[in-house]
Amino acid sequence: MNYRHAYHAGNFADMMKHGLMLVILRHLLRKPAGFCVLDTHSGCGAYDLDSIEAQKTGEWREGIGRFDAIPEGPDELVDYLKTITALGAPTRYPGSPSLIASLLREQDRLICCELHPEDAATLKQLFRLQGQVAVHERDGYTALKAFLPPRDLKRGLVLIDPPFEKGDEFARLAEAIQTSRKLFPMGIVAAWYPIKHRAPVRQFHDALRDSGVRDLLDCSLLLRSPTDPTRLNGCGLLVASPPYRFETQAQSLLEALLPVLAPDGEGSIDIRRIVEE
Repeated sequence: MNYRHAYHAGNFADMMKHGLMLVILRHLLRKPAGFCVLDTHSGCGAYDLDSIEAQKTGEWREGIGRFDAIPEGPDELVDYLKTITALGAPTRYPGSPSLIASLLREQDRLICCELHPEDAATLKQLFRLQGQVAVHERDGYTALKAFLPPRDLKRGLVLIDPPFEKGDEFARLAEAIQTSRKLFPMGIVAAWYPIKHRAPVRQFHDALRDSGVRDLLDCSLLLRSPTDPTRLNGCGLLVASPPYRFETQAQSLLEALLPVLAPDGEGSIDIRRIVEE
């Protein structure tokens, strides 16, 4: 209940997560059949980068603040930057609900879950006129069993982006991925996680391997070697049942982001299969 994404909006982790999320959404949009997105930890939907919270940490300056124009680059990066610019960047950064909602067609749906009452109220106000979007003030993990599989829609995405305030968050995330795959086998799951040091990530991957869940791809971006557990040294996105060519597209996007987000040359990216299909 204490976590507020307003302090972190637009940072390097948002860029990595939302860029890859948009790649997945573009795949879903290629087919005329509708899809559903369940966003389990939605936040308030959009963030003013001139706000007291954003200015206090200044994290966005090391993220979206480094892209003052849309550069030449791979389609995945250009699409991401054009999409967030259309939604108000660089002074207003769209959260995942705003990004997803901006792409919905009449036949598509978005379910947003947010536990913080103020952020949930803001989110409800933001989407009050958009009938395809439902907002629920509730815990995102319990929402999986409540809303999966989506009613009348067989395709979609489950986006799990927890705040990682609790010590057992990696274990809960691994369980949430298993639950999502069991209840929504035709859906894609994308789960974000922080990288401070390597041990928790190794345990997370091992738990998923032992779970029996198939077709897992892990994408990570490091700003520096993860040797200081007191710092956010990087982040990852674990994708279950990634769409065709996603691995190649993720590589192109992260390779384009890395030299801008980690200009000192200490950063790295890694895309690997945790479990085969």
